[in-house]
Amino acid sequence: MHSQHVTYVGAFIAGLLSFLSPCVLPLIPSYITYITGLSFADLQAEHPSYIVRRKAMLHALAFIAAFTVVFVLLGASATFVGSFLQEHIGVVRKVGGVLIVLFGIHVTGLVPLHFLMGEKRVQLHQKPTGYVGSFLVGIAFAAGWTPCIGPILASILMVAATEGSIMQGIILLLLYSLGLGIPFFLSALAMHQFLTVFNRFKKFIRVFEICTGLFLVLVGILIYTNGLARLSGYAGMLFKGIE
Repeated sequence: MHSQHVTYVGAFIAGLLSFLSPCVLPLIPSYITYITGLSFADLQAEHPSYIVRRKAMLHALAFIAAFTVVFVLLGASATFVGSFLQEHIGVVRKVGGVLIVLFGIHVTGLVPLHFLMGEKRVQLHQKPTGYVGSFLVGIAFAAGWTPCIGPILASILMVAATEGSIMQGIILLLLYSLGLGIPFFLSALAMHQFLTVFNRFKKFIRVFEICTGLFLVLVGILIYTNGLARLSGYAGMLFKGIE
């Protein structure tokens, strides 16, 4: 398990990168007002009432639970399919590495790849009521990610496909979902603070976008050269040495 720590940390960081992506972060206030049914004024109050906080928290949890279920099922499926490809793992790893590098180049925007520019979304024009409605919106969000979040998620799924067991794939996507869900949950509880931080951060979004793309390129190279596995092995030895 220790040898998996680097991969697991990377999955959590990928979730954070997805949350901070230009097509997710600016839409957070809209998502939260949509799923909670609360007014923007209620949410951005510096000291919202207990009822507002409770409603925002429960709806956010339902939303997060939904996309977590979808992503975890994708992770389990990727690993299950990958288990049938173990005899060709070298080819699968290299193809996956090349694709992740291409995803990274696309995310930077420095060299637009038009075949990755398509956008698939499942839109709910009218949200079903209650917490079940928020759960359904979360499923729609997971099923309709935009190209910004798609390359990052696809990269994690490719890593999951190379894992040795379905449980490892599930853990990878669970950690990815936590990386995406925890800041969303905190934003729902503290919209006023979120907007304050966002207004300071938004001028750096383009720089962040390039850094995210370069991070994916690096991961792709590591996967292609099997460097990610060696790095995980070094981490495992380090953890054993600490113990």
